[in-house]
Parts: sequence; C-alpha cells; structure tokens
Amino acid sequence: MPVKIRLQRHGKKGKPFYWIVAADARAKRDGRYLEKIGTYNPNTNPATIDINEDNAVNWLEKGAQPTDTARTLMSYKGIMLKHHLNGGVRKGALTQEEADKKLVFWLKEKDAKILAKKEGLTKEEVDSKAKRLATEKAVSDKRLADAAAAEAEATLAEETAAAKEAAPVEETAPVEEAAPESSKDEAKEEKKE
Repeated sequence: MPVKIRLQRHGKKGKPFYWIVAADARAKRDGRYLEKIGTYNPNTNPATIDINEDNAVNWLEKGAQPTDTARTLMSYKGIMLKHHLNGGVRKGALTQEEADKKLVFWLKEKDAKILAKKEGLTKEEVDSKAKRLATEKAVSDKRLADAAAAEAEATLAEETAAAKEAAPVEETAPVEEAAPESSKDEAKEEKKE
C-alpha cells in the first residue's frame, strides 16, 4: 500500500483550511486517511503551519512520499532536514548530538527570519495606517479651510450689501441728464448699426 503525506481540504469556499494527513495514495483527496499529522492555514499572514514532527518523521522513515506542497510545508518547519539528519545518523556519518545541534541552529535561524517578516508586516501596517491618517487629515483641513473661506466671503458680501443699502444715495441720475445730447445720439446710431 503506497502511502502519501498530502493535504486534505477543509474550510469554506474562498477560505481554505487544510489538514496534513498520511493517507493511502488510492484514497480520495478528502476521503479516508491513516493519520492526521497537522494543519495548514494559508489565510493568515504569514501562513500558520502546525505539524507533529515526530509523527511526520516516523511516516517518512516508513517510506511515505509527501506531495510537493506537503514537502514544502515540512521543509519550512524543518521536518525534512530532521529526516535527512536521522538518515545520516543511521549511516554513521554523524552522531545524534551533532544532528540535534544542526537542527537547533537551523530552527533558530528560521525563527529569526519568520519573526523579522512578522515585524516587517506590522511595521508596514502601522506605516500605511499613519499615511492614510495623514492624507485624511490633509483633506479634512482643506475642507475646513474652504468652508471658512466661503463663510468669510458670504459675510463680506452681506456686509457690502448692507453698506450699500445704508449709504446715502448719490445723485447719479442728474449726472446722466447733464450729459450732452450728441453722445446720446451717437449711442443710438451705434445700436442701429
């Protein structure tokens, strides 16, 4: 019976959630499985991977073949390296202590990279939030300035209208009457033309 370590899809449409299982290669994708090894949630950033390392290594040593995605996930968590180092210990190429030291060193480096990525993501989120807040504040300040300017214009217009009404009427009509008649005739001729 060929055994595969593969993903079994769960979750809902558009929000997948996977179980990492050891299953017979002939079984359906979401069908019967031999053992649930872990979970994988790609909806979070970075993706959440939870795998029982001992069970996964045990299945790999028994000859289970991981699919490409399962292999990638197990490599990400250091399970493939642990399996590789265990093979070296069985062959006598290195001792168990050396293998454990190499694995711990690799895991520390990997955790540092993951932590740096998480910090970078939170920093980007904070920066983008601050940038959005600054643009919204600029728009709001501009809107307030425009409203204040419009209100000032309206008050000025009301004041000038009130000033015109309150001001004594100048005698503009007699000035027009005193105008020479020849200019009136010229104005009439221009209208005709």
